[in-house]
Amino acid sequence: MPNKHGEFIWYELLTDDSNVALQFYGKILGWEATDSGHPEIDYRILSIRDDTGTRRDVGGVMQLTEQLRQGGARPIWLGYIGVDDVDQTVANVVAAGGNVHMPPSDIPEVGHLAMVADPQGTPFYVMRGASNDTSLAFAADKPRAGHCAWNELLTTDPEAAKAFYFKQFGWTKDGELEMGPMGKYEFIRHNGVIGAVMNKPAQMPVPMWHYYFRCVDIDAAVETINNHGGQVLHGPDEIPGGDFIVKGLDPQGALFALVGGRTKPSGAFK
Repeated sequence: MPNKHGEFIWYELLTDDSNVALQFYGKILGWEATDSGHPEIDYRILSIRDDTGTRRDVGGVMQLTEQLRQGGARPIWLGYIGVDDVDQTVANVVAAGGNVHMPPSDIPEVGHLAMVADPQGTPFYVMRGASNDTSLAFAADKPRAGHCAWNELLTTDPEAAKAFYFKQFGWTKDGELEMGPMGKYEFIRHNGVIGAVMNKPAQMPVPMWHYYFRCVDIDAAVETINNHGGQVLHGPDEIPGGDFIVKGLDPQGALFALVGGRTKPSGAFK
């Protein structure tokens, strides 16, 4: 795996209904889905064609089994952080106060991976991929429609979270914005700015990562969300640089986030 230790390399939706989820996100983000080729699980690979016509894999969708649901799993987006050594990283996570949800395991032709949680309880995967191709699931090089554009951690303890992630993955802080009663919005750098850390809003039940996927037009995305069983929770709100963000729930209740521009003046969509 050519990606450097500490880079986001994959995004995965756990859902109660893969077919409905794929239709929903496909209409918003233009994703195409193919079967993973692993008959023991219902796992689809999400991809999108770039401006050269090349298909790029950007994530996956996994159908929650009854066993997983009984164990407390719920519809959620999870991120994968690429690491040099999965087993050592898991040991380091535990030593730093984190937990292991899924111990290290091998998936043929995919890689070595584990699911862990930070000391505040936020889940994520660590992985050493088997592919020789560089993952562009997180579009660090340039804006790419259908790819993740921003990784945002909402946590109960930003200082402890920064100490944890910075030590495990080599991240650094790159400035901040003051957000009044919500505290600081602190930017994360790792071979470029990759996201931010902030206090979890009181109304959010648990700390979690938000992954912002880039859409072509934010107003068209809002219209699609409302017309296909989703719910807009927040936005569209303009952010520095001229893009707009939206947070919402998909039809199965998974929280998701979008970022994108406007191709028509505000209010032009009917």
